[in-house]
Amino acid sequence: MSKIFLSVVIPCFDEMANLQKGVLQKVERFLSSKKFSFEVIIVDDGSGDGSIEYMEKFASENKEFRLVKNAHLGKAGAVTAGVLAAKGEYVLFTDMDQATPIEEIDKLLRNVEGYEVVIGSRNTRRKNSPWTRVIMSRVWMILRSTVVGLSEISDTQCGFKLFRQDAARSIFGFLNTLHHGYRKKSGSSVTAGFDVELLFVADKMGYKIKEVPVEWLYVETRRVNPIKDSLEGIADLWRIKKNDVSGKYSV
Repeated sequence: MSKIFLSVVIPCFDEMANLQKGVLQKVERFLSSKKFSFEVIIVDDGSGDGSIEYMEKFASENKEFRLVKNAHLGKAGAVTAGVLAAKGEYVLFTDMDQATPIEEIDKLLRNVEGYEVVIGSRNTRRKNSPWTRVIMSRVWMILRSTVVGLSEISDTQCGFKLFRQDAARSIFGFLNTLHHGYRKKSGSSVTAGFDVELLFVADKMGYKIKEVPVEWLYVETRRVNPIKDSLEGIADLWRIKKNDVSGKYSV
């Protein structure tokens, strides 16, 4: 079996609306145009809207795609399952809505030399994003820098991150063990703390992280609740701080 260069992990929770827009077809067309080998791992997070059946059919017709079925563990659990199942030399995780288009992987791959983690950054490039979301992002950056650090990273939250395989297995394997494989959720679960924690652990492990500006288009979603998500995000930051002080991130 030939070695896979790039694994792309895409979490899915009730994403039928995006699937019907042809996002998987777009990903397949772009990656098939590249000269490197690839696989796409779609991790279903307990969808109940017909997404599973759609993705099963798509995967059966496209050999580079495979579907992993998870219980509903939230985005963190879904991404972790996909990353740990990946076989590629490099592992990217991206969102199903393709707010950051798959084409932006070219920018990340051009910057991998000397780095184990290369992350997409929206910085100020937040097209169509409401002013409330822009303010929230600025406040979040200040809080995150104050509570847990990572002040050298301007955007921890962009869902477009690339890892060298050995780094991916170390980081996500550690987090999977720390969280005991993650717990079942009810309703949508996209916590801000997930991205911060994985980058915090990557930094603790001594991996070099590079931030690369990428294109990003705001996509309206019913899953964003500014007040609830902000409070959960702040709680996540203090949880990460507490874990660090208590030595849980000792690696």
